[in-house]
Amino acid sequence: MKIIIVGAGRVGSSVAEALVSEANDITVIDTDAARVAELQDRFDLRGLVGNAALPSTLKQGGADDADMLIAVTASDETNLVACKVAADLFNIPSRIARVRNVELQQHPKLIGDEGFRATHVIFPEQTVTDYLLKLIEFPEALQVLEFADGRASLIAVRAYAGGPLVSHPIKDIRRHIPNVDTRIVAMFRNEASVRVDGDTMIQPGDEVFFLAATRDVRLVLAELRRMDKPVRRVMIAGGGNIGLRLARALDTGEGLDIAERFNVKIIESNKRRAEQLAQQLSANVLVLYGDATDEDLLSQEGVQDTDLFFALTNDDENNIMSALLAKRLGARRVISLINRKSYGDLMQGTQIDIAISPSYATLSALLRFVRRGDVVAAHSLRRGAAEALELIVHGDAKSSRVIGKAVEQIELPRGATIGAVVRGQGDTTQVLMAHHDIVIQPEDHLIVFVENKRIIPRVEKLFAVGLGFF
Repeated sequence: MKIIIVGAGRVGSSVAEALVSEANDITVIDTDAARVAELQDRFDLRGLVGNAALPSTLKQGGADDADMLIAVTASDETNLVACKVAADLFNIPSRIARVRNVELQQHPKLIGDEGFRATHVIFPEQTVTDYLLKLIEFPEALQVLEFADGRASLIAVRAYAGGPLVSHPIKDIRRHIPNVDTRIVAMFRNEASVRVDGDTMIQPGDEVFFLAATRDVRLVLAELRRMDKPVRRVMIAGGGNIGLRLARALDTGEGLDIAERFNVKIIESNKRRAEQLAQQLSANVLVLYGDATDEDLLSQEGVQDTDLFFALTNDDENNIMSALLAKRLGARRVISLINRKSYGDLMQGTQIDIAISPSYATLSALLRFVRRGDVVAAHSLRRGAAEALELIVHGDAKSSRVIGKAVEQIELPRGATIGAVVRGQGDTTQVLMAHHDIVIQPEDHLIVFVENKRIIPRVEKLFAVGLGFF
């Protein structure tokens, strides 16, 4: 696939890194020559310095025969104009824009085919906020991903010494919770993949990925770690777009399956912004003007009694320092936004319970549009190293390599696992764990875990219909 990526910032770099290793022809366009040169040095791609909102730049970047344009600069206007030019002058079939402005989100006609002609739009702040809200619902988890319209969930969790299933073989899960159907699709120990079968022992500290019907998630979580108390007291450092969205969601309950009210405090270091927050949020949210790295302020505001502390400023160093300080002062769990990949890799799983990269969250939102085949959802996992897909299988036993076959008969690449099968529509939808004897039927949704994204092209080819798919 020939793809033009507009923007060589953190998101653009992450997208390029994810796609360049999958036999795609990538061109990255940015006005910053240093950024472009750095990407060219790191990856096998073409770089172009210029303004992608100009037809001449897109033409030079190969727009005449491009399959997709992904516009992810820091400027909404540049992203949208690039999509408009790509559609009107070059007829690029797929055009994806990252849009951050809340007002533009409220007027989809301006963005879609009647306006700037973006075929798909990514709202990064909302994507990250939704991600954070899931971690509030399941505070024991490292990552929570939904499939099949929320009916199935893939959960990443750190196995805890003393959990009923920890230090036991995986096959014991059926004896522990006989009425719950779940599937452990992957395990990582000391960052290395562990072979998963019934005799595999779950050890303390293992990173375990399991699939289950969403209604059963808490029962499975209880097998792997001590269940935390529900989150009620939340402190947010940073009142930017994400901090504001999160505080508003906790105040109104929007996007949460939790009925109880939260006690929310938000700390903002910019006085004018703090005043704006106080006007936009209800009186139930306490807005504090101050520095979230101030030990005295955190102590005075009861960080030691906080269930969940979020560090959500635009500064990685401040986020790391405030999260570490909150943890040392007694916050039960701390989550930090960290943009730099090297920082995130260092801090994840230390005193910071979860380090979230906004660029990888945005990447997850993009992947479903990039993947070949009928992909309903795609999620980037383990800081971009792994991926989970929800694919719809089409065709029949003659045109498909998977339809009519039992799961054990499907020749999956090593490192790929079919975790669940979602069958039917509406009220008749069934979530079936992909045990060895489940036979795949036409129009089934398959949830596939891929522990190394380099094998994604082989997975796509396996699920393609007939030889003409590519």
